[in-house]
Amino acid sequence: MLAILGITTPIFLLIGVGYAARWSGIIQREQLQGVGVFVLYCSLPALVIRALTQQPLEEILRLDYLIAYGLSSIVVFSAGLWLCYRLQRQPLNVSAMQALGMAAANSGFVGYPVAAMVIGSPAAVLLALNMLIENLLIIPAALILAEMGNQHGASPWQTARQTALNLAKNPVLIGLSVGILIALTGLVIPTPIDKAINMLAEAAGPAALFVIGGSLFGLHVKGMVRDVGQIVIGKLILHPLAVLMAFLMIPDIEPIYVAGALLFAAAPMISIYPLFGQRYGLGGISATAMLVATVASFFTLSLIIGGMTLAGLLAV
Repeated sequence: MLAILGITTPIFLLIGVGYAARWSGIIQREQLQGVGVFVLYCSLPALVIRALTQQPLEEILRLDYLIAYGLSSIVVFSAGLWLCYRLQRQPLNVSAMQALGMAAANSGFVGYPVAAMVIGSPAAVLLALNMLIENLLIIPAALILAEMGNQHGASPWQTARQTALNLAKNPVLIGLSVGILIALTGLVIPTPIDKAINMLAEAAGPAALFVIGGSLFGLHVKGMVRDVGQIVIGKLILHPLAVLMAFLMIPDIEPIYVAGALLFAAAPMISIYPLFGQRYGLGGISATAMLVATVASFFTLSLIIGGMTLAGLLAV
């Protein structure tokens, strides 16, 4: 248990440092947003490029991993959508945002730092794979459905086209494209540029956790028990369970891939979830859900790491 806490405690201490910095006034919201921009536009793309260029591309783009993680995320997203839209009769835009909170993990800001401490360098490869699924599958599906709920006059094709244009500007996807291009062409990165990429990549984990902590300051849990509860349960329990079941069906897959997938799936929802929620009528609920999920993930991640250690997936 002490070994597990030795892994999770530093991560949440960094989140606490970010929270304390905002609480004490050392850093203001605008300055925190600047750190977030640095992570999103500089550190994470560099991390993805480094992951894709350090070993042969055929060893990185694991089709079995993409299928298992992608399908399990789709199942959780569909279940959340069905629950909110069909059973609870909530509007389509609100239902899509709740489903997004259940199925899209914060791979860059929480999942990667946790996985890097637990499984080491393979975490960067899994980050690249998960970013493909989240940015090309889950997030576009949620945004298209939410836009369809918001703009009754817009056609699905128009909504899909606008979503695709927005995704084309995503810095992480640009990093993925650059990394894949370098790997396919065999281009050798000049040493000074390679060192700069490595320095940016190393900053991704701690800076991301600091931003998450600062972002939690000022959020309040209000009377939203049902909606917040089902989003948090979907994200921290149902998503990891669905991922585990999917990976158990893959014959002879290496334990490190199973462990990494579980750690990423067990992370809270994407950091921009409250921004999406505010746009589509779920502002307070999405912000509160992220607060509750981030705090609760300290315990759920510790339990998952402990369970994987007992099952022999990890040697902590």
